[in-house]
Amino acid sequence: MQREKGRRHIIVIGAGAAGLMAACAAADQGAAVTILEKTEKAGKKIYITGKGRCNLTNACDMQEFWTHIVSNPKFLYSAVYGFDSQQMMGFIEDNGCPVKTERGDRVFPVSDHASDVTKALLGHLRGRNVQIRYHCPVKRILTSEKDGVSRVVGIETRSGEQIDADAVILATGGRSYPSTGSEGDGYKMAAELGISVKTPVPSLVPVTTREEWCARLQGLALKNVELTLLRPQESEKRKNKKPLYKGFGEMLFTHFGISGPLVLTASCYMDFKSHPEGYSLQLNLKPALTKEQLSARIKREIEAAPGKKMATVIRTLFPQRLAEEIAAMSGIGERTASSMNEKEIGRLEELIHSVPIQATGTRGFAEAIVTRGGLDVKAFNPSTMECRSVKGLYAAGEVLDVDAHTGGFNLQIAWSTGHLAGECAAEADIK
Repeated sequence: MQREKGRRHIIVIGAGAAGLMAACAAADQGAAVTILEKTEKAGKKIYITGKGRCNLTNACDMQEFWTHIVSNPKFLYSAVYGFDSQQMMGFIEDNGCPVKTERGDRVFPVSDHASDVTKALLGHLRGRNVQIRYHCPVKRILTSEKDGVSRVVGIETRSGEQIDADAVILATGGRSYPSTGSEGDGYKMAAELGISVKTPVPSLVPVTTREEWCARLQGLALKNVELTLLRPQESEKRKNKKPLYKGFGEMLFTHFGISGPLVLTASCYMDFKSHPEGYSLQLNLKPALTKEQLSARIKREIEAAPGKKMATVIRTLFPQRLAEEIAAMSGIGERTASSMNEKEIGRLEELIHSVPIQATGTRGFAEAIVTRGGLDVKAFNPSTMECRSVKGLYAAGEVLDVDAHTGGFNLQIAWSTGHLAGECAAEADIK
């Protein structure tokens, strides 16, 4: 890379959301920027977010925003307040990509094409002469030590090429969706420099279950249900503590267990390394009905068909396959409606309001939306995203140990941390 006198030269490793935004911010501050991307194109993960539509941020107010951050929210304060969702929406619209806000304050391109988000970012970079080199994987980050201080001096590619730089921004992503190039390269590069890495695990990921009946319901989607994730019972004192997660919405049964928005969010709070025994879930199939209302509804159905088997009667409450499983679980499938007593109706109501499911694990990184874990945030200054132990090294996005719920929050983390890293890398003094 040809150096320009008096101008900072910055290398961004990774052309994902965080890397592209870091390059935009650095170039806007007058730095000469080169992005090194190991795959054949930029923004590969952006293309698949939001089912190809790209849920690029969330327009909720800031108080609510923080309730959706799962790991290390305080570390993100400077980044997010410095470049929030409104600023991101303005940035992307100023670069030719109009946006719209949908249910749950989720923000999408008006076109419904994720590619338009990437085009807007690339257009901004072209206007500032940012160079992107594709098929250019980085092997390691080069440093030198002077007066006991370690400082970035450049990078070495896997082909052996060495490129000088005043600063390097590590934006290689996590390990989720490895087909997009996210294979954990950044963890290795950081570890070689002595930076602590929290064990990466899949997050926002489908869950495997012990119950065989979940697999028998494969393909069945439920709406307007409530899912509660209970805390592992490490002691009697923990029994009365509030659940790890409780949410209302949609879920899906699969051949391995359960998935869908409710389940993906619940997976953020599961740590099977610490709790290999698994987690207990409770599924409320009729959260809109009180105990009394549900009991009255069941009694009405019984009165309307006293001679029918209960497995048939409760089909008026649920899809047929689910009704059959509920009847089997409750042990009343072969009973006639007229033979049911108050106690049995009460037990059926309790089951409908709290179907037990045992989570045994999660699916792998190939099905995970994000990675939990990554570079220890304690190693970085939250006001600049610069590494505390290696001057001139910055990190942004999913490579860091930060993650959030679905709904555009993880991409906003990428935009915010990338923007802060880019600005600070460009503004730092050359020494």
